[in-house]
This record gives sequence, structure tokens and C-alpha cells, in this order.
Amino acid sequence: MEFGSFLVSLGTSAIIFVVLMLLFTWLSKKQGNFPIYYPNRILKDLEPWEGSSLTRSPFAWFREAFSTPEQEVVNVSGVDTAVYFVFLSTVLGIFALSGVLLLPVLLPLAATDDSIKSNARNTTDTVSEGTFSQLDNLSMANVTKRSWRLWVFLGAVYWVSVVTYFMLWKAYKHVSTLRAQALMSADALPEQFAILVRDIPSPPSGQTQKEFIDSFFREIYPETFYRSLVVTENSKVNKIWENLEGYKKKLARAEAINASTNTRPTNKIGFLGLVGKQVDSIEYYTELINDSVAKLETEQKAVLAEKQQTAAVVFFTDRVTATLAAQSLHCQMSDKWTVTEAPEPRQLIWKNLKIKLFGRIIRQYLIYFIVAVTILFYMIPIVAISAFTTLQNLKKLLPFIKPIVDIAFIRTILQSYLPQIALLVFLALLPKFLMFLSKAEGIPSQSHAIRAASGKYFYFSVFNVFIGVTLGGSLFDTLKVIQKDPKSTVSILATSLPKSATFFLTYVALKFFIGYGLELSRLIPLIIFHIKKKYLCKTEDEVKEAWYPGDLSYSTRVPGDMLILTITFCYSVIAPLILIFAVIYFALGWLILRNQALKVYVPSYESYGRMWPHIHTRILAALFLFQVVMFGYLGIKEFIWAVLLVPIIVISLLFGYVCRQKFYKGFEHTALEVVSHELKQSPNLEEIFKAYIPHSLSTHKGDDHQFKGAMSRYQDYAAISAA
Repeated sequence: MEFGSFLVSLGTSAIIFVVLMLLFTWLSKKQGNFPIYYPNRILKDLEPWEGSSLTRSPFAWFREAFSTPEQEVVNVSGVDTAVYFVFLSTVLGIFALSGVLLLPVLLPLAATDDSIKSNARNTTDTVSEGTFSQLDNLSMANVTKRSWRLWVFLGAVYWVSVVTYFMLWKAYKHVSTLRAQALMSADALPEQFAILVRDIPSPPSGQTQKEFIDSFFREIYPETFYRSLVVTENSKVNKIWENLEGYKKKLARAEAINASTNTRPTNKIGFLGLVGKQVDSIEYYTELINDSVAKLETEQKAVLAEKQQTAAVVFFTDRVTATLAAQSLHCQMSDKWTVTEAPEPRQLIWKNLKIKLFGRIIRQYLIYFIVAVTILFYMIPIVAISAFTTLQNLKKLLPFIKPIVDIAFIRTILQSYLPQIALLVFLALLPKFLMFLSKAEGIPSQSHAIRAASGKYFYFSVFNVFIGVTLGGSLFDTLKVIQKDPKSTVSILATSLPKSATFFLTYVALKFFIGYGLELSRLIPLIIFHIKKKYLCKTEDEVKEAWYPGDLSYSTRVPGDMLILTITFCYSVIAPLILIFAVIYFALGWLILRNQALKVYVPSYESYGRMWPHIHTRILAALFLFQVVMFGYLGIKEFIWAVLLVPIIVISLLFGYVCRQKFYKGFEHTALEVVSHELKQSPNLEEIFKAYIPHSLSTHKGDDHQFKGAMSRYQDYAAISAA
């Protein structure tokens, strides 16, 4: 990329960000837009902002987001959200502290050398593709081979590594404290009184599944066992329940239309409401609701009596016993009576609970294989996009556009944005596919599936974006070389890195200026909301569905940040200028997303920081990749003392091991010292039990709760309660 194109890209991105920020300031003051900019506060019956003045400073949101204490973030959006901001602030600290030393030291060292000029045709010291950019003179590519300056660059690797160790250790301790404080809550959390039991053996002859489970746990915990909830096969009853809820919404819509127009609405009952008999909507949906209620009650009885599975949620009268039970081996054979901590009721993936242990193991390895194969094949279109979106290739493949792209202004714009936008769009196709694969492993909870999908997305990003774009169009030739000489992998990657320096500088700038500008302004959700409200929504529930924001989407947001982290690590010493862009990216992210967490997004689950060990491991993986790449690049520079990087690579592995041994078990299980704190009042065990009953198995009558078969095939709810 030409230096002029880079400046155009950076400048236009900054202007767009400023425009989007001013749009946010203006649009967020209009009362009709409050549901888009303040849904979190509206759902909590709070004012959009403190005070009632609409003539606020354009930067009032900045002050509010910056000054809000961490505990307020926990209260409003949960521990998981607070932990995400610990991640952002930790990475911001790593790059800011690294830049304090690297920028004033490495940039002058690189700029005052002349390797590029003296070795312009040397294929080893390649620089950014296109032309000799002025940016290359500020990178390690401009440092002469075997130069004494390389000692400073080697020391810079140590500095970045030590800063990372310090910040990660500090962050792990802080997140552990956040998690412990939340789990020490004096309020009764349903998941703290329950365990998830899977791989339950078949009951003895004459006993129901429920009776077998109760007798097993009552014998082990005679004083603290409360009751069990057997998991059932709910696919059919779920379908009926979903249809019933849909009919209720359509009836409410028809009644709203009738009330506003004094006209009885009608609809056709054929395909998509386009063909068939014309009927009165209110009467039609009322009849469907009555029929569905009858079907639901019949199917509930069948499910509860005949479709019990080999899994259950078991409840105890105190949370210390539940915590002990979740960490104990309950059977000599480890594939029977597998016990773990119960997730939140809203997190359970019910259809996965029945999958047996060895089935889960086989599924897991099969999914790993599919992901590995997909990564390899996904790199082909990624590299194709990287190669296809260069102007030279576009002119070859589409000769008719040559007159257009030869116009200086258009050429500059295309060079500035085309490859990065194509890459962002292509990556947007991945998340749902990876979530599907993660759930197919047999994972029991939504938060666990999100962590698994996030991990897969991270590896996709590193291999297909970072490595794929770095190797670019030479990928297939490179693979042939690697096949002949696997030891050359690191040196080939290291050699290719400087070529893509300006591409990734632009990529990071595009992500924080355009990405965070759109995040703050919420233009797309705003437009969609007003279109739906004007033309589609007839009831208050439909309006709420139109503006409901969802959560922060950790499964895509965290891997996206991790990709920026990996890129920055690997270029921090080779092209230190990227540290400035990374600091801006994570600083803006911390500030803007903090505003969104406090006012916009609504958490869909709470795992009390279980995402952090996942984040910590991948930060270390990115650091490890950086150290290995720098070892290879210093080797290419014929610097024999590159071997001195081997100790720091080993230290990274040891640091990861020590952190896992010290901290991880506190995230894998809940510590007894945490749950031994007294509650402010005795827990309502009945409500805790009801919290885990699936919606489709709860009665449609709000005050007439009868839950039978999953508790016992023959006994009713009252009888069990008295037992």
C-alpha cells in the first residue's frame, strides 16, 4: 500500500468516527430513540441518564463511562462483563507500558539505518507490498543484518514479555477476587444449591428413574439432600409450546389491530398466509390456542411419564454440600454418575444433557477434527480474497474496470479499504457455524458453548487472517516448501511479516474507528427499530422485541479483540508504530463498550468470570507466537544471539503452567471458603427447584403449578413435597 493511501485510510476513518460520535450525541437525546441507546436502564426502570436535562455536553457519556466504579458495572451487567473490561484494561496496560520504551528507542534505531535502500532487491528483507513505504523505514525491515542494533530489538522482546507477565498475574488475581466476591453473595443463587448429574445408570427393576436417583443421593447425603429433577426428552413438547407462544403473540397483535381500527382483522390459513381460506384472526388464533393448550397438557404427561433421560439436576438444602458434591467422585467407575456444578437455569442446553461420557469424548474429538479441516480449507478463500482484492489482480481478472481504477482518487480509496472490508465481511460468516459445532460436542451450558466457540474463532482468526494474509498469494508455494522442509515454517512466516505491516496497521485503524464508531452510534439497530416500529409492530411486546439489544456477544467480540492482540504482539518489535494503534483500539473499546454495558446491552447469562482462564491462555498463546516469530526473524537477520530468546519462550510456558496451578481450580470449581458465608435469609428451596423446570413443562396457568412425571411417574407434587 502506498503511504498516501495509508494516510487517506487513516484520515477518512477518523473523520467517520467523529461524525458517528456526533450523531450518537444528537440522536441519543431524542426521546423516541431512548430504547436503542438506553435499553438496559429502561428495563431496570431507571432514567436514561442521571438528571433530566437534555442539553448535556456531547462528551457527558465519556465522563460517565470513565468515572463509573467497577462494582457498578458488576451490579448492572454482571461479573462476566466486568471481567471483559479487566481484559481490555490489561491488554491496554501491556501495550501502553511496552510502547513507553519501544517507541522512543526502536523507531530512531530503525529510521537511522539504511537496509532498505542498500538491499532494495534482496528478497529476504522484504517490505510492504506495493511500494517502498515511508512506514518501512520505521520498522525492523530497515535494520541491517548482523547490526549491533539487533541487540536492542532482542531486549525489546524481553521487555514486552516481562510487562505481559506482570499485567497478566495482576489481572488473574483481580478476576479471582471479583469471582469470589460475587459467589459470596448473601443472596441465594439457584445454581449454588444444585448439581448436574449425567451418565446415570439404568434403574433396578421395580424402581423409576426418579426413585433410583433419590435413593442414591439420599443415602450419601441423608441430612442435606432435597430432591431431584430428572431431565426429559422435550423436543415435541417444546415445539408445541413454541407454537402456543407464537399463537398468543398473533392473537395479541390481532386484538391490537382491532382496538386501533375497530375492524376485525382476517388472514388466510394457507402457505405463509398467502393462500387458503380467509378467517377471522381473533377467532382463529383463539381456537388454535385452545387446541394447543390441550395438546401441551397431553404431551407434558407423556413426556414426564415416559421420556425420562439419564441425567438430572439434584438439589441440596445448603450450598456447601452442593459445592462438595460437585467436586466429589460418586462412583468407582468414572463413566457413571458424573457430577459437575449446575449452570444457571437459563443456561442449560437440555438436549445435550442425555449424551453419555464416551459419546461426548467422541463428539469432542470429531469436532476438533472438523474444525482443523475447516481451518485449512477456509484459508483458501481467505487467501483468495487477499489476492483478488489487490488492484493489480482485479485489473487482470476484470479488464473492463481498468479505466475506473486508474482514476487516482478511486484507486486510493480502493487501496485503502477494499482488502480490509472484504476480510471483515468474510469473517462475519463464521460465528453461527462455530457455535453449532460447539453445541454439537455435548456441552451442557450456554456459557461453556460460547467459550468453546470463542476458542475456535480465535484459532480461525490466527491461522486464516493473521497467517493467511501474511503469507498472501504465495500460500500454496509456501506449503510446498514447508512440506519439503517443516523446519522452515517459522522463518517463512517471519520473512513474510514485514510485507503485511501497513495492511495490518490499516486493519486495526479500521476496526477501532469504523467499528467502534458504529458501535457507539448504533445506526443500524436504530434504523431497523424505527422501520419495524412504523410498519411491523402492533403490540408493546413486538416493540420491545424490536429494540431488545441482547448481550455483548462474547463469542465473537473476544476473538476479534484477540486477533488485534495477536497482530500487535507480532508487530510490536518489527513495526513498533502499531502499538499506538493498539493503544487507541483498546482504550476506545474500554470506554465505548463500558458505556454500552451500562446503558445498552443486557446480559443473557452469568458464569462469574469463567471466560477469564480462556482469555488468559490465549493471551499467552499470542505472546508465545510473537516470541517464536521474533526468534525466526532475528535468525533471518543473521543475528546469532537470537538463541537468547529460547529462555523467554520457556519462561512463557512455565508462567502459563504456574498460573494454571495457582488460579485455575478456583474457576473450575467454587471454593468452600467462598460458599461458607452465611445467607441473609433462608433460601426458598421451592423457588430454586422451580427455576430449573423448563418452560415447556410448566403449566400455562400461572398460579396452578403441577410438575409430576420428571419427579415421579406415580406420585404427585404435593406427595413429594411432604416426603
